[in-house]
Amino acid sequence: MADSTTTGQPDLDLSQAKWQSSSRGSGDVEIAFVEGFIAMRHGRRPDGPAIIFNPREWRAFVRGAREGEFDLT
Repeated sequence: MADSTTTGQPDLDLSQAKWQSSSRGSGDVEIAFVEGFIAMRHGRRPDGPAIIFNPREWRAFVRGAREGEFDLT
């Protein structure tokens, strides 16, 4: 099980994660399911940081994206 860091984020080893891009393969975002958490990173910068979501946070993020909460236009 992942330990929690001082930031409240779990301390996950992502070195062996199986990263997935969008079903169309055209997105820059990749996700991986690791130890019950969802990691998200920029696909063109795989050595950069990843954002870690617990399942509840992931559902809220996906719902917000579907509803246009993050649209910049």
